[in-house]
Amino acid sequence: MNISVRPPVTALPLIAAAFTLVVWSSAFAAISYGLQAFAPAELALLRFLVASLVFALPVAFGLIKLPPRRDWPAVAVLSLLGMTAYQLSLGYAMTRVPAGSAAVIVSLAPGVTAALAALRLGESLGRRILIGLAVAFAGALLVTLGSGRTIRFEPMALLVLVSVLVTSIYFVGQKPLLQRTTPLGFTAASIFVGTLGLLPFGLHLPEKLALASTPQIASAIWLGLGPTILGYIAWSFALSRAPVSVVSSFLYGQPLLAGLIAWLWLGQTMGSLAILGGALTLVGVALTVRGARKPAVVPVATPVVAAPALSKLCNACVALWHGAQVQIR
Repeated sequence: MNISVRPPVTALPLIAAAFTLVVWSSAFAAISYGLQAFAPAELALLRFLVASLVFALPVAFGLIKLPPRRDWPAVAVLSLLGMTAYQLSLGYAMTRVPAGSAAVIVSLAPGVTAALAALRLGESLGRRILIGLAVAFAGALLVTLGSGRTIRFEPMALLVLVSVLVTSIYFVGQKPLLQRTTPLGFTAASIFVGTLGLLPFGLHLPEKLALASTPQIASAIWLGLGPTILGYIAWSFALSRAPVSVVSSFLYGQPLLAGLIAWLWLGQTMGSLAILGGALTLVGVALTVRGARKPAVVPVATPVVAAPALSKLCNACVALWHGAQVQIR
């Protein structure tokens, strides 16, 4: 029996996932600020228009290669789910669902993503990874409770569950496609498709732009450049180099980082319970990463090779048998 060792996760995709966590966490404060001037769909369309304009020239001049033609149906479906449907469902849910309730439901995304990765991609979920995911979820829940946000569920919370499901499908579905294209190309294609899906909701966007203040427009531009472009590029890179369950576990740190950024930007405070929850979240993510970085030992059956002495004995038996046959004849 031979032993095959699965390569451990390297540091680079983990750094990319951590970078994505930072820029995506900044989106919460920017969205809260931008919603003072725009409707949820209008703000989403504005950030995606900015991102599409940035990608347009490099794609036109061939500097960024889009996915192959055979993958475009899958890219279109995944982008309409993970970009358009996610932005619309979460944005409109946030107009009715308390932020604390939404944060708890969104914290289910890494677990749902890990389950889909196990079912769809055959990724193994070891005991340490499962424990890490559970600990990180508990930490995210403490951050939400410690931030003084009301936990109250209502029918509109189903839209948050929709956003969790579609973003998990987007994360898992792009993993095989990234074997045939670059993270840059896949991100550009996803943003183009997502922008087209949001266009019908931007009929009043020109009027809102004329009335919006410069800081509000600047927050929308940051949403397009930071969380949309840089965040999705780094996320796709991390998914192309590491297990989906490990990369998605970083999302548990969003409530803590989002709270810190909101404190710095909007003056919102965090309680001691939130800080304790943040520390617990980091412990959970560390457990998940350590569980994935430990090389997996997989037994592989190999042909049994006879020992030299046993081989000589077998040859002697064969020679005697042939000699007996000659004498009988």
